[in-house]
Amino acid sequence: MGIERTRELRRRRHRKVKLTNLKRRAEKASKSEKAVIAHKVRRISPGAEQLIAAWKLA
Repeated sequence: MGIERTRELRRRRHRKVKLTNLKRRAEKASKSEKAVIAHKVRRISPGAEQLIAAWKLA
């Protein structure tokens, strides 16, 4: 299992990779795809609303 700090760091790194991929997809996405991406960002990230505003998804 490991130490809680190690697990949290691993979760953060994985979240960063996922958000990077979603941001890249959002640049070329249609309006309906942007809604799906916004939903995924809300599930993944605690600071989702700031990201959605910055990426102009909503």
